[in-house]
Amino acid sequence: MRHRVIPFLSIIDDDLVKTVKFKNPNYIGDPINALRIFNAKEVDELFIQDIRASETNSAPNFELIRDMASEAFMPIAYGGGISSMEHMERLFKNGVEKICMNSYALMHSEIVELAVSNFGSQSIAISLDIKKNFFGNGYSVFYKSAKKKYKLGLIDSLKFFQDQGVGEVIINSIDLDGSMAGVDSNLIKICSNSLSVPLIYVGGVGNPNDIKNSIESGSSATGVGSMFVYNGPRKAVLISYTNFDD
Repeated sequence: MRHRVIPFLSIIDDDLVKTVKFKNPNYIGDPINALRIFNAKEVDELFIQDIRASETNSAPNFELIRDMASEAFMPIAYGGGISSMEHMERLFKNGVEKICMNSYALMHSEIVELAVSNFGSQSIAISLDIKKNFFGNGYSVFYKSAKKKYKLGLIDSLKFFQDQGVGEVIINSIDLDGSMAGVDSNLIKICSNSLSVPLIYVGGVGNPNDIKNSIESGSSATGVGSMFVYNGPRKAVLISYTNFDD
């Protein structure tokens, strides 16, 4: 099976931004313009995440999501601020093909099983934000923009949400977010060995070799942010995309 390489676009309000270790969002541009570029590059799928919605207890930006979905030539997944079945129904009606749950699901896990029952496993993913422990001897799961630590450990979290019926698990490396310094192969191996559903890894991709490392470590797909929006050592903004085949 061909390994999926997915652009991950982070938004705040109506703006496209990029963070480093989930902090200091840098303005990149208009998300609609970025989407049109990815259309021209014939991207297979796209992930949109509102990175402040859960922290501010805001609902999804339905108008922006509808506008992006209407422009998109590819399937769109969305995450951020989803806290009810009504939110999910509206997102699907607005053209989103997959819902990704994070903070609210960690606080109210019953909504995950309900969502899977109503919309099917293929339409529901869980996203876990993961950080190395202080001494580097393990990992913890965080939520609310990496400000709160989850009650379950990493492996227990993975297995719990898999048992809830999600079709995919997304793991975001907080430590490597925006760094383009390489992927956390150990984290990928731990997670892939604990799951039977597809695993999407996000964090640290800076070159094609990082995609290869992600594949070899066990991910089913790799999410890419900075590498597709920055160019050169000075990180000039340049939206781009390259297909990476196995």
